[in-house]
Amino acid sequence: MAFTNTSPLVVPTRAKKPTLGTNPISVAAPAKNADSFVLDMATSTCAVGKIEIQSRKGQPIPSGWGVDAEGKEVHESEKVLHGGGLLPLGGTEVSSGYKGYGLAMMVEVFCGLLAGAAYGPNIRKWMNTTVEADLGQCFVAINPDAFAPGFPERMSDLMNICRTLEPADGESEVLVAGDPERQHMAKCEEQGGIAYHPNQITHMHELAKKLGVEPMKVKA
Repeated sequence: MAFTNTSPLVVPTRAKKPTLGTNPISVAAPAKNADSFVLDMATSTCAVGKIEIQSRKGQPIPSGWGVDAEGKEVHESEKVLHGGGLLPLGGTEVSSGYKGYGLAMMVEVFCGLLAGAAYGPNIRKWMNTTVEADLGQCFVAINPDAFAPGFPERMSDLMNICRTLEPADGESEVLVAGDPERQHMAKCEEQGGIAYHPNQITHMHELAKKLGVEPMKVKA
């Protein structure tokens, strides 16, 4: 297991000010035949990068992603990025966003408070490079054999139970944590690279020019 706190980007339930980070949680567990359960998630509904991508695409953001400076849910990415903030995992209070808020605070307990690092709003703001971030991390390693034998077999069984569930109408298959990433890696290998929106490529070329570095090579 691995946890880290981050710059304050998330607005706690019922608040207006970004106070907690996206504070990701990661848990990996081995299964049979090199398979594995790999959960890697933010405690916000989405990462700030997804808001930035929607902004560059000129597209609205879905419900539950962010709020404006008054703490009101919005679909305009610019209002979230400039004066607003991200919503905790779950979105607003009516859809249980307080649970994501609680998870974000749990990560602060493990990473900021226990480690003696900065925490909450005391961490430097996002994109501020004038001061040290002073982030905290927490890592937990567990030997499954210390509890009971056959962990990989049971992990595989549980994953296969979920994967073989009958999909809901309109859905192709049921996945477990780690499957979407494995599928995306296979897709990128098959197509020989990562597909980007044209606006993202334009932004990266502009950034390369500003930094005086060679721009990313684009495959048509």
